[in-house]
Amino acid sequence: MRVLIVEDESVMAEAVRDGLRLEAIAADIAPDGESARAALDVNAYDVVVLDRDLPGIPGDDVAEEIVRSGSGPPILMLTAADRIDDKVSGFRLGADDYLTKPFEFQELVLRIRALYRRRASRRPPVHELAGLRLDPFRREVYRDGRYIALTRKQFAVLEVLMSAAGGVVSAEELLEQAWDENANPFTNAVRITVSGLRKRLGEPWLIATVPGAGYRIEDPAHARE
Repeated sequence: MRVLIVEDESVMAEAVRDGLRLEAIAADIAPDGESARAALDVNAYDVVVLDRDLPGIPGDDVAEEIVRSGSGPPILMLTAADRIDDKVSGFRLGADDYLTKPFEFQELVLRIRALYRRRASRRPPVHELAGLRLDPFRREVYRDGRYIALTRKQFAVLEVLMSAAGGVVSAEELLEQAWDENANPFTNAVRITVSGLRKRLGEPWLIATVPGAGYRIEDPAHARE
């Protein structure tokens, strides 16, 4: 299990990280919202322990982004506030569990393990196509057994394309499924993201452009036949 601790109090964050390691739980620290975004873009986490009161980007914003991604890890929200309305608003943001400071470390461990088990019980299917293997649960992609590091948006686009099982997916469909409702329909984001994704996956190219229609995953071996 791998956990991301988003906490600006360094002493507390390091104590939690070291304690989790003793429990055989790998843990990384992000001291602010921007660092959390970067870590979530490149690593697959099973649980995020998220402090609500962060410098810069608030913990609430980080939680909303994780939920919008559609395949993000469960969130255990931390806060010094213990009022019921604070807890309610946290759950409305998409938090899966809530723990107020100060807390007992063993309770934190139990809640993390409970979230991990709950997520594992509803694990989505692994997609395999054209030598690619995409695991939505672990947020991992492999090409012919080689791990490919993707950003969160690249992963979301690839998941949509692989779910189509070789069928054509329009730019409009990608925009609808991999971006949020505030995305500009006239943006070049889809084209730019697909271009970056192609490069990450490497040659021979696996994503074919179908003029006037969209994109699809194409097996290079079949393309040569």
